[in-house]
Amino acid sequence: MFERFTGDAREAVVTAQAEARKLGHNFIGTEHVLLALLAHEDSPIAAALRESGVDADFVRGEIIRRVGPRPPGQSFAEAEEEDAAALKAIGIDLDAVRRAIEENFGEGSLRLPRDVPTPKRRGLFARSYAYGGHIPFTSRNKKVLELSLREAVHLNQKFLAPEHIVLGLIREGQGLAMLILTDKGVDLGKLRTDMTRSLRDRAA
Repeated sequence: MFERFTGDAREAVVTAQAEARKLGHNFIGTEHVLLALLAHEDSPIAAALRESGVDADFVRGEIIRRVGPRPPGQSFAEAEEEDAAALKAIGIDLDAVRRAIEENFGEGSLRLPRDVPTPKRRGLFARSYAYGGHIPFTSRNKKVLELSLREAVHLNQKFLAPEHIVLGLIREGQGLAMLILTDKGVDLGKLRTDMTRSLRDRAA
């Protein structure tokens, strides 16, 4: 799957991990992916959702309101143990993604700004977590990425772009990202149409 990712899709995957870490979460959920997909205000995704009053600040606020700054359920130790297998299962090597992005945007481009507080954690994995250890995708999020690939295949496209990930989110339909969008009144049918049109323009 990884080889199909466009540069901006790879960037979204890594940004989702960074957003999860900034929020103090030990998992990457659909909500973190949605937040990452809205990182660039001039993207087709941001433009499509802006019409409904959805932007990165809104999504971040909803995540904090609904999930809080602390991760529910799974401990970081448990997440760390299944991390490598989970990422390998969906064909994504985050180290390779980081290297590719730093080659394009410069060394250190993925580091958090100095003024962004890093969540402090206690215990064996505190150093790994605070200084860049992997955070695993939730099972639902892995399913979204698998569905994103199916959307690309359905559209007869050999690349996987951020718009495909949005289509995967819509098709999976049960994650927090979709709950945030539907509660805001986003027309998912129109969003799908907008994303499909953008993908066809990419392929043209």
